[in-house]
Amino acid sequence: MSTEAISENDSIAADSAVRPAVVPRQYLLPFILTTCCFALWGFANDFTNPLVKVYENVFIISTSQASWLQFAFYTGYFCMALPAAFFIRKFSYKAAIMVGFAFYALGALFAVPAASSASFGLFLLGSYILTYGLAFLETACNPYILAMGPRETATQRLNLAQAFNPIGSLVGMSVATLVLAPQLMTGDFRTKLGSGDESYTKHLVVMDDVELAGLPAGAKLANVQLADESVVKVYNAVPDFENTVGALDGAMPNALKAFRANDPAGFQTMQDADLGTVKKPYIIVAGIVIAFLAIFMFTKMPTFKQEEKDAPFWEIASRIFARSRFREGVMAQLFYVGAQIMCWTFIVHYGMEQVDLTLGQAQGYNIVAMVIFLCSRWICTFLLRYISPGKMLCFFSLGALGFTVGAIMLPGFTGLYSLIGISSCMSLMFPTIYGIALHGMEEEESKLGSAFLIMSIVGGALLTKFQGGLIDAYGIRTSFWLPAFCFVMIAIYGLRTFTRFEKESRTLSV
Repeated sequence: MSTEAISENDSIAADSAVRPAVVPRQYLLPFILTTCCFALWGFANDFTNPLVKVYENVFIISTSQASWLQFAFYTGYFCMALPAAFFIRKFSYKAAIMVGFAFYALGALFAVPAASSASFGLFLLGSYILTYGLAFLETACNPYILAMGPRETATQRLNLAQAFNPIGSLVGMSVATLVLAPQLMTGDFRTKLGSGDESYTKHLVVMDDVELAGLPAGAKLANVQLADESVVKVYNAVPDFENTVGALDGAMPNALKAFRANDPAGFQTMQDADLGTVKKPYIIVAGIVIAFLAIFMFTKMPTFKQEEKDAPFWEIASRIFARSRFREGVMAQLFYVGAQIMCWTFIVHYGMEQVDLTLGQAQGYNIVAMVIFLCSRWICTFLLRYISPGKMLCFFSLGALGFTVGAIMLPGFTGLYSLIGISSCMSLMFPTIYGIALHGMEEEESKLGSAFLIMSIVGGALLTKFQGGLIDAYGIRTSFWLPAFCFVMIAIYGLRTFTRFEKESRTLSV
């Protein structure tokens, strides 16, 4: 063998010593199977987001009321994360993942009775139960991935696994855009109403015999009670939908209520058809989840059993919460998840109200945002090999803040493009906050720490519901000051990470 070849081999060996494998070979199959779980909960998250707008129309409720869907969905994480952690402590990561699949499938199948009975409450219950499963999956899978290799590459490994989460999200969004939206009869109703079709505009309760003196064309008059006791606004003329921002979305509830009062059988047919369309993807994904349950049942997975028994719950909890990087990380994760869900849920409202897009078109822009998110996630996973997580988190949070302000201040498509741009900055946040918060923890600590970080997903419930109320009260653009505030808080955590926490870690390692 030549001297040059020996030198080259020595160089490769030295490089391998400096950079440990992100996923060691012995964990490759378990890593792949566990990473599939990230895609499965990504589907559930992002198929749910556009349903807020769908339920607004199908059940004729306000944005704030429809936001109970996200509240139910993300509250399930909060309620089940700690029980999932206790389950993992007693049994194993694999067992917890299997329980997660069971809850996931059960919650998805709740769509069948919910659609049959046209019950918004049952849809909420199904979403709540489904996220019991997601809480088990996320509480188990995140620390499981961290454990599948050396600590030095744990954050990179989690970012790699999390990079497959947007693939599931893209599938969920695509199903909503390409399968759900085109089949919705309420979507067709909105299109024909906006086109001025008289068989639909008649439902706006235009009353020619009302005194109109001094009122401009299209002005709203008084509340009117219909035959079914619902209340609508009376118009003296059909609003100018083409040239008035938000006019079509503002008229939809009035037209739908009048349609329901004047033709209850026709409205019932439309509602049943739309809810039947909603339930089909849930049935299919339930079957897929059950198949994964069977795969995990018959596949040998690493256990990472400890020789010593885990310390008592309160002892571990007090130990991890004594660390400011973890304590602040939980809060940063709450703000991040809230911001993410707000941006991805209400991009549909923004597109429909500010640019007069259809549901399918608005959801198409959500897909663009997710593609950007996915590409950025892969780029960030690479950059984390060279740039500290804290610096990247701070920089990307400030970028997200800038895009959010753009969505608030800029009109029309420019504001929509700015809203889409937020996704490029959000891509690294969840796994990076997660990795920073759990850095340096022992196995027993990371199990419990993971549960508290999953509980912080409740930010998606609380903040999305809050923004729904802001939309009803102040409009869609003003409501985005709430996610802007969230990005400020995340930037502060990133700043503290690279100015304090990372320096502390380097000092301890020396």
